[in-house]
Amino acid sequence: MSSIDFPTFVLSIASAAMMGLGLAPRPETGNVEVDVDMSRQNIDLLELIRDKTKNNLTAEEDKLLERVLFEVRTKFVEVSKKK
Repeated sequence: MSSIDFPTFVLSIASAAMMGLGLAPRPETGNVEVDVDMSRQNIDLLELIRDKTKNNLTAEEDKLLERVLFEVRTKFVEVSKKK
């Protein structure tokens, strides 16, 4: 079993946020379901990680985290407007 690195961890949480927005199927069912509360919680987790790891990441890790946060927040706003 391989260990999980920081980018994989961040992308895993981002994927869960996208699933909550109905933009990716749930792996256990293959169904697409919208759960904005779950998505918001995962975005909050990414923000918490960003805040708690400030000045403690490599430049690449920081860039990845900021890019992922921007993408999931943008999609969150788009999906929320449709509701």
